[in-house]
Amino acid sequence: MTYENERGAKDIEPITSGDEKFRKKFVSWQLAHLTVTDIKEYLKEKDTVLVPIASTEQHGPHLPLWTDTVTALEISHRVAHKIGVLYAPAIWTGYSPQHMHEAGQGRGTITVRSTTLLNLMYDVARSLIHHGFNRIIFINGHGSNIKVVDPILRKLRYETGALISFVKPYMENYVGLMEGLLDNPPEETPGWHASELETSQDLAWNEKYVRMERAEFTKAHIPEFLPKSFEKKDGMPDVEFDGYKYFNFPMDHHEFIESGVIGNPTRATKEKGEEAFRRYSDHVARGILELMKIDVEVKNREFTDRAF
Repeated sequence: MTYENERGAKDIEPITSGDEKFRKKFVSWQLAHLTVTDIKEYLKEKDTVLVPIASTEQHGPHLPLWTDTVTALEISHRVAHKIGVLYAPAIWTGYSPQHMHEAGQGRGTITVRSTTLLNLMYDVARSLIHHGFNRIIFINGHGSNIKVVDPILRKLRYETGALISFVKPYMENYVGLMEGLLDNPPEETPGWHASELETSQDLAWNEKYVRMERAEFTKAHIPEFLPKSFEKKDGMPDVEFDGYKYFNFPMDHHEFIESGVIGNPTRATKEKGEEAFRRYSDHVARGILELMKIDVEVKNREFTDRAF
């Protein structure tokens, strides 16, 4: 089943109504659903494309491994329908070495090395630029991708002159647009891994994949290899010492949270997830509309180094 059919768009209100000919003619805003003729028609008037990027990684006993990619795809899908832009198939592999656990444990995470991820992002973007797209907007759903992407974003910009953006519409420890929506207090880390927000979003996406009977509140703790004078409360790579966060360590996820769940997912609801997706997609859509106003001049468009 395609994502477009699984998540219909009839309930998504457009922010702009200036794309009626595309809305009536195209069967989808997903690039891979369209034909060569459709792409050429689109590029006569627009040059923006969204690239959802996330991960396939463990999210505890109650959420699917697809959770981060759900965020990236759902927001890309909604933004595309709101403002009439195309979005590419998702880059579903991410930088997730900390989620592998010990060999033979069956966690299911599929990670790629940082160099693999950067090469994949580069090749996808250069392919799209080659065809005539000038604005490449990565919609990211996985926090650890942020640790490694800056060099490739800069390389794409410096090399081609294209507008390159990396958007992060999720919460973790930055409340942002979710202010007032979630019930968990800060000490229950509502925006963290498989907690209230991600569970709510998965319920809004497709509740049949969420096993709420398995949902439990679990807190992060300091890894065993560190002294008890250090403290850890969330999934960031830094830890507290004497109340300050100046120390970072390369930690695996299971070293500070056995279940994979950082926080309290039991207060999650489908309605909260739907509202979260609405807030994020409205905000991102308005930002992209602003980016579509600026002049972009692409140089070095041809993707010549595409074979090895």
